[in-house]
Amino acid sequence: QLVESGGGLVQPGGSLRLSCTASGFGVDYVAIGWFRQVPGKEREGVSCMNIYGTTNYPDNVKGRFTISKDNAENTVYLQMSSLGPDDTAVYYCAKISSCGRNGSGNMFGSWGQGTQVTVSS
Repeated sequence: QLVESGGGLVQPGGSLRLSCTASGFGVDYVAIGWFRQVPGKEREGVSCMNIYGTTNYPDNVKGRFTISKDNAENTVYLQMSSLGPDDTAVYYCAKISSCGRNGSGNMFGSWGQGTQVTVSS
């Protein structure tokens, strides 16, 4: 199971760190991806990390988002900076089969409840 947290309201240009805490398995044994979704749009991948620590991002967040993990805490983080209104979405983490160069991958298992990020002044 994966549980997301850390979302909230942030002003444009601000930063936020999301957490994805795992239970029942170790995050060092699977690839993990962060995704986001807004109503009416498909869920999109915004970052991923494979078991070797290799990370990938799509162009629209590259340089602004950073995925990392703490094996001792069994948690994967998403540090987001220079946030804009287009980053407003519900953010999810998930186990993925592999971490693609586009910052996404095929998820397996189930989606969590997500955490809402709202960028607004």
